[in-house]
Amino acid sequence: MPAHDMMASFDLLQPATVADAVALLAKHGKDAWVLAGGMDSLDWFKDRIKNPKVVVSVGHLAELNGVRERADGVEIGAMTTLAHVAADAAIGSRYGLLAQAARKVATLQIRNRGTLGGNVSQDARCWYYRSGMPCYRAGGNTCYADTPTSINREHCLFDADRCVAVSPSDTAPALIALDAKLVIRNAKGERAVDAEDFFVGPKTDITRMTVLEPGDLLTAIRLPAAWANRAFYFEKASDRQAWDFPLVNVAAAMAVQDGTIQQARIAVGGVAARPLRLKAVESSLIGEKAGKDLADLAGQTAIYGARALNHNPYKIPLMANLVRRSVRSVTG
Repeated sequence: MPAHDMMASFDLLQPATVADAVALLAKHGKDAWVLAGGMDSLDWFKDRIKNPKVVVSVGHLAELNGVRERADGVEIGAMTTLAHVAADAAIGSRYGLLAQAARKVATLQIRNRGTLGGNVSQDARCWYYRSGMPCYRAGGNTCYADTPTSINREHCLFDADRCVAVSPSDTAPALIALDAKLVIRNAKGERAVDAEDFFVGPKTDITRMTVLEPGDLLTAIRLPAAWANRAFYFEKASDRQAWDFPLVNVAAAMAVQDGTIQQARIAVGGVAARPLRLKAVESSLIGEKAGKDLADLAGQTAIYGARALNHNPYKIPLMANLVRRSVRSVTG
């Protein structure tokens, strides 16, 4: 087992600009680690599971902080704290879904340090992986969470492929529901990735949970004007009201006119390695009058294909109920 609470040595670099940060990440490649608020990073370092040679600290960069108006919506710097996101007037008034999700992350103390970029970029929280066991995700040849004696109450229902860990982010489903784009810079330039495509499952790459590669820096999250001021719903089910990661969470954004759902985007977290957009559920809602029967259908559609592990069958009705409640919410 690793030596806990004893960080290995590394060089701490504090670039003056985003351009400098990108240059440092390009120079050091796989040896570099991006440090934002440090809420996830310091755990890895203390447990000595991750041992970067170079840590590039970017949380202080003004270019990566704050909420900015754009012609086509709002841009949030990736290093903006979750507390700032939760309290920002523009986010709260037009994109309340994200503000709700941010308020549900951990505790106020953590939200004051943790960043939006860090929340969507954090690694799997499976304790077998986090304790340093040589599982598939860590480069081994076993999933310790998927055996007859595993403790897997918090693990996945969908898309298991050697790894059954889940996406732990509360803000990720909200960003998918809002059709956000995540802006990534590296030495080759800048690209904007749909939130839905920012997250990857084990079938794509079992060693990571996002498209971020060595040399990449997440710089901003853009929320489109098209999804401002819609009917929003966010709910998180967890063992405790504070601190805990989601057992299941749901984020929904819908355009409703005269009781009929015109558009819908719904995503859930805590049930797969990546937050899942429920496209089949969305299709079942378009053009329909919101009501109990439609909500019940949505809940059942959402759980089609779910495969429970030894200790998490409860997640199936829980997920169905959260999706059902998200659809019923638009009836007032």
